[in-house]
Amino acid sequence: MRKIQTIALLSVILLAACSQLPVEKPAPLPLAVPSKPVGQIEPVALVMAPVATPAINFSRKLEAASWQDLPGWAEDDLTAAWPGFLQSCRGMASKPQGPVWKRVCQAAKGSDAQNARQFFEANLKPYALLSADGIADGLVTGYYEPLLRGSRTPSPGFEQPVRGVPDDLLTIDLSSVFPELKDKRVRGRLVGSKVVPYWSRAEIAAQGDLLPARTLLYVDDAVELFFLQVQGSGRVKLGDGTMVRLSYGEHNGHPYQSIGKVLVERGELKLEEASMQGIQAWARANPSRLNDLLNRNPSYVFFREVPNNNEGPRGALGVPLVAERSIAIDPRAVALGSPVFLATTRPNSSRAMNRLVMAQDTGGAIKGAVRADFFWGFGKEAGELAGRMKQSGRMWVLLPTEAQAQ
Repeated sequence: MRKIQTIALLSVILLAACSQLPVEKPAPLPLAVPSKPVGQIEPVALVMAPVATPAINFSRKLEAASWQDLPGWAEDDLTAAWPGFLQSCRGMASKPQGPVWKRVCQAAKGSDAQNARQFFEANLKPYALLSADGIADGLVTGYYEPLLRGSRTPSPGFEQPVRGVPDDLLTIDLSSVFPELKDKRVRGRLVGSKVVPYWSRAEIAAQGDLLPARTLLYVDDAVELFFLQVQGSGRVKLGDGTMVRLSYGEHNGHPYQSIGKVLVERGELKLEEASMQGIQAWARANPSRLNDLLNRNPSYVFFREVPNNNEGPRGALGVPLVAERSIAIDPRAVALGSPVFLATTRPNSSRAMNRLVMAQDTGGAIKGAVRADFFWGFGKEAGELAGRMKQSGRMWVLLPTEAQAQ
C-alpha cells in the first residue's frame, strides 16, 4: 500500500509541476445540458491530464444592498423557499460556515413558513454578488433528475447496462499532503505496481461484462443513459411499476467532453440546436453513429442504488434538493447552504423568473462568481426546461445581519 501511495504521490507531483493552467470541464454550450453530476466532486484524471487546481487568482465582490434592490422580492412566494432553507440549516450545521448561521438557524426553529418574509428581512441582509471586475450579470443553466425505463435482467429492448462502482477503481485523496487539491480526487487502477488511468468510456464499453463492476440495471436507451450520467442521478421504472433510484457512485476520472460541441464542430447541429433535445433528435436519426459520438466523451459515471422516496436527490451540501428552489454554485463564490436571490428569465424566453433559492449543490461546469445551475426537479417536463435553459442572471447572497461580508 505504501508503494501505491508513493507512486500516486510522485505522479501527481510531476503532473502538477508540468501544469501551468487549471483543467476544468467546459461550460455548457448555449441551450446545452450542463455537465454536472449532482453532488459530484470534480474528478482529476491521473496521467491523462494535468492536475486540476483551484484558480489562484479567483475572487468576487459582495456589495451591500437593500431588499428593494431585489427585483420581484416582494412578489416571491417565500413559503415555497422555507423548506429548502431549513434543509440548508441542517446541512450547514457540520460545515465551517455553521457557526456563522447558528443563531439564525436556531431562530428559524421557532418560526414557520407563513412568517418567512418577516423572518428573512429581520435576520438577513442582501449583498449583490459581482465578479472581480464588478460585473453583475452571469450565466444561469438548468439541470434535473431524469426518468428512464429499465429491467433487472437483460432482455430484448433492455440492453444498456447501468454499472456500479468497479472493484478495481482507485480513488486517491491527496488533500492532506497537497491542500491545493482540496475537493479533488485522483482516479486510476493498479497494473502490477503502477497506477495508471482508469478505463475511458470506449474502453469500458469494449470490456462489457468483463469489467469488475456489478450491473445494477439494464435500460432501453443509450442516449438517455448518457444523460443520466450527465445529470448524475435519476430514477428507473421497471416493468412491474417498481421505481429504482440511482445516485452518483463514482467517476472514471477522465475529463468531460461535450458531445453537443462535437456535433456543432462537425456542422451536424447549429449552435442553437445543441440542446439536450437537439442531441436526442440527432441520435434517433443516426443510431449507427451514436456509440462513436458518445465515446468522444471519455468521462463515465458509475452509480449506486439508494432507497426510493419522494425527496429530491442529495446535492453537495448533503441534503435533498428542492425543485425550483435549489441551485448549484461555485463554492469559492457562495458558501454552500446560503440563501441566494436569483433574478433571471425562464428557459429560452424573456419572461422574468425572480425567486429565493438555496445554494445546495456544485458541479464541474459551474465556475465563476455569478454562475448558477437551477434545479428543475424530476421527470420529462423538468428535463425539457433544463435542456433549454441558458439565461443571463443576477444573484444576491443573503447573510446573517451580524456576519461580515468578505
